[in-house]
Amino acid sequence: MLTRFLPPPGPARLITVITMVLTLGQGLWMAISAVYAVEMLHLTPAQLGIAVSAAAALVLMCSTPLGHLADRAGPREVQVWAYVLATPLTVALVFVDSFVSYLAVTAVQAVAYRAGRSARKAMIAALIPAADRVRLLAYVRAASNVSVSIGAGLAGLVLAAGTRPVYQGAVLFTAACFLVTGLLTLKEQHVPPVPAKPGFAFSVLRDRPFLLFTALDGLLTTHAVLLDVVLPLWVLHHTGAPRWMIAVILILNTVLVVALQTRVARGTDVPTAAAKASFQGAGCITGACAVFALSSGTGTLTACLLLLMGAVIHALGEIRQAAGSWGVAFSLAPDDAQGQYQGTHAMGIDLGKMIAPAVFTWLVLKHGATGWIVLAAAFALLGAVMPTVVAWSLRKGAKDTEEPGRIAAAG
Repeated sequence: MLTRFLPPPGPARLITVITMVLTLGQGLWMAISAVYAVEMLHLTPAQLGIAVSAAAALVLMCSTPLGHLADRAGPREVQVWAYVLATPLTVALVFVDSFVSYLAVTAVQAVAYRAGRSARKAMIAALIPAADRVRLLAYVRAASNVSVSIGAGLAGLVLAAGTRPVYQGAVLFTAACFLVTGLLTLKEQHVPPVPAKPGFAFSVLRDRPFLLFTALDGLLTTHAVLLDVVLPLWVLHHTGAPRWMIAVILILNTVLVVALQTRVARGTDVPTAAAKASFQGAGCITGACAVFALSSGTGTLTACLLLLMGAVIHALGEIRQAAGSWGVAFSLAPDDAQGQYQGTHAMGIDLGKMIAPAVFTWLVLKHGATGWIVLAAAFALLGAVMPTVVAWSLRKGAKDTEEPGRIAAAG
């Protein structure tokens, strides 16, 4: 049964299996990390917030250099060492006894995790033909949703037990997932490092179209915050729907992603088609925001129907936009700098996650249906601009390719 979530045997299947092992541990850790820090390590909520923000800021600053490291040192080697290093750092969380030690451990752990993820994208670019990369990431996302759900289920058992030994066992299980991920990566094919070229090392920082795409795509990807943060509070305070609808919406989203992501990703390996997919995904998110706005102040049955309708539309937009994002990010990156380009692309997503929760919550909870309409308009605008930005990048790439030819002909 598990094979239906996996691509055919070969490098793509191994990449998917490795990611499933990693996300199994992450699904468990994400669900218990805040409770573990506050109840077991006795951090205050403010201290936890500072630690999370500090780690996020450090990862943001390191994203491009870490991607560049994957290009220059070899993505397989960077991925192996990143997850091997993450293993003792995670084990150390059993022994930390102060805010300072927790801050130091989690910050370095976050950097190691980002190094591994950036290297994984470079591995995909090196081992998988361009026409198959987006389809692979669709398999990875669908399979990861399954493993994350299993990890979250394990977290439920940990939270129900609520004892220190059980929590510590969960931390060690997460560490074991990191270690197995690193060891399995050794089975992947070796990818030779890309030799350094003369000139500015971080060429992505001079690629204005790609940087603009990164910023816009990062903002567009904030639609995840709607489901994780905004909608649960909206259900509680602005609709007549019962509390359990929050869980139903999240389960529905997971089921739709697992069932449809690989199908929806088809045909998005070409940059123009990928940009169109981003536009279509943004259109669905816009529609979902409008439907959620209609649920304001409604009774139980009407609210439930509207919330379910909006959740389905949102899920379709999420998986279509994700496919478009992958297709554009891979297509616009040069083969000799995939690591730094994918690392930089991740920065846009990180920035969006840092900004969106506070802004979206303020808009929707304070301004109600009007806030949803504002968000709908913002997502529509972001989607509409995406094809233009991708076309600009393609024109710039063609010009950069022609220029050396002209110089050589003149010489």
